[in-house]
Amino acid sequence: MKIATITLNPAIDQTVFVDNFCVDQVNRGRAMQHDAGGKGVNVASFLADYGLTVTATGLLGADNATIFERHFAAKGIADRFVRVPGLTRIGVKIVDEARQQTTDINMPGAEPPAGAMDALLTTIDALAADHDWFVLAGNLPPGLPADTSAAIIARLKARGCRVALDASGAALKAGLRAGPTLAKPNLDELRQISEAPLTGNGEVARAARELCAGGVELAIISMGAKGALFTTATGSVLAVPPPVAVTSTVGAGDAMVAGTIAGLIQGLELAAIARLATAFSLAALARVGAHLPPRAELEASANRVMILAPDVLRTTAA
Repeated sequence: MKIATITLNPAIDQTVFVDNFCVDQVNRGRAMQHDAGGKGVNVASFLADYGLTVTATGLLGADNATIFERHFAAKGIADRFVRVPGLTRIGVKIVDEARQQTTDINMPGAEPPAGAMDALLTTIDALAADHDWFVLAGNLPPGLPADTSAAIIARLKARGCRVALDASGAALKAGLRAGPTLAKPNLDELRQISEAPLTGNGEVARAARELCAGGVELAIISMGAKGALFTTATGSVLAVPPPVAVTSTVGAGDAMVAGTIAGLIQGLELAAIARLATAFSLAALARVGAHLPPRAELEASANRVMILAPDVLRTTAA
């Protein structure tokens, strides 16, 4: 089974390690690294590490594409990105391991030039002929309308493909109306969609079921250290991770999407999917960059994930 990820606004992640980082002061970094990033690129990386066949597409600045090309070659990811003139944006990640905190500074990216989206849609149509899953992840670059994601989802569904959506803001709201197979809003995003405070897990579960009633087959509500709620039209489970030391939070949500798709492809039951997806996320928290540990370590991590039954959701505070 083939999976393609679509990243309309990729980024080069410049990670700076600064212990006890302080605002409005001179800080001394102890290390720095650069990684090919963007949510869809991260999802592709995790899936490739798991041994699945993955293609990555989207819009990529031609002037600094080398870091992505080397990354795709190293991971065995098929590169079908449409090159556009100029530079791919750089996002700065300040990692304070002493406090287990990550500060993101994300740039907006460049507006796609004329013809770029047409070229990308042609590529997506070609990939739809032999790819079963698509992952549409990340924010939109400037100049694209909010319904861009929805239009791509509708285009892929019409060709019989399954689509996962991981976006935010207006693009998330519009995309949900197109009925993606899988959606992964975080708790704050779900509150925005529902226009409600969602102060307890029971309320979160009801809001997730409303997404399923609207056409989403599997809704995942990520809630940080408190876990993630996995909901379908027929049931819900809450996956609670064990305590872990956090190196970086960058890519943890992308890893959860990748782990969920890996579980769905294997035909796992909902609880097992939730465990595997959470293990993927824990692996991302433990390292910088989109990389998975060996399978045995993933399985051991999955076995440590607590699965709570739906009736617990009514009483557990969110």
